[in-house]
Amino acid sequence: MRILITGATGLIGNELVALLLQNGVQLHYLTTSRKKIADESNFKGFYWNPEQGIIDENCLMGVDVIIHLAGATISKRWTRSYKQEIIESRVITTNLLFKAVKANPGQVRQIISASAIGIYRDSLKNVYFEDSKIFDEGFLGNVVIKWEQSVDKFKLLDIKVCKLRTGLVLSNKGGALIELMKPIKMGLGAPFGSGKQIQSWIHIHDLVEMYFYAARHEWEGVYNAVAPNPVTNKELTVCVARNLHKPLFMPKIPEFLMQLVLGEMHQLLYSSQYVSEKKALEHNFEFQYKTLEKALDHLLTLA
Repeated sequence: MRILITGATGLIGNELVALLLQNGVQLHYLTTSRKKIADESNFKGFYWNPEQGIIDENCLMGVDVIIHLAGATISKRWTRSYKQEIIESRVITTNLLFKAVKANPGQVRQIISASAIGIYRDSLKNVYFEDSKIFDEGFLGNVVIKWEQSVDKFKLLDIKVCKLRTGLVLSNKGGALIELMKPIKMGLGAPFGSGKQIQSWIHIHDLVEMYFYAARHEWEGVYNAVAPNPVTNKELTVCVARNLHKPLFMPKIPEFLMQLVLGEMHQLLYSSQYVSEKKALEHNFEFQYKTLEKALDHLLTLA
């Protein structure tokens, strides 16, 4: 199997590259930095510049599957210009890939794209399955809808399209968990708002395994990439503090305060999505980290 990956140097991309190489997969990757182009027997880099519409189409030679992870982080203040960058970094890169694949038919059989559970509406009551149409009407929902629509165009080329709607990714190398740990380590940790909002999460090990599994088993359609046991924000905060042996005595953090600090991005901390993983289980994917306690025991032992 030969896989082309975008976003290979990101948090998820790094872990996925390591997993794929360990399993003997031949990898091509796209990079915007010519200095990061490697040329090894099983790991080859190719240049692209999505903003200028430039892509080295040699990246597709012998490729069976594309794993598309590229996209600007949403964990940065959402100014008007940065909101545009968040959308364009997903849609423009996907469109450029589509153009290259269309010009080189008959090689790629599947594309697996990152997506996000931010497409689902904020709710303390709903349980979201892949066929749910109760979408968020705000910025995040709009981002994911446009993102997924751009990926769906690959169906026109008779290519299988798989989208992994990913929850809160837990890793000890970056991302949300590291940010959550910082105030807790200083004794300043506290739940956000009521603390009742549901956080559907996934251990990064299980997430990259799901990408590999989706490629091996040619998954098609939407899958929720979340662990079987979502928790409330309060449960997450308490569990992290317990693992770090730190007390929690600060009052809950009101939403208006974080809105002042973070602007519109504060929604990431206060929105609630209870997302079901049953479709992945029905397709025989096995989670190694099914509970938050087990996930944190592993991650924080290594931290």
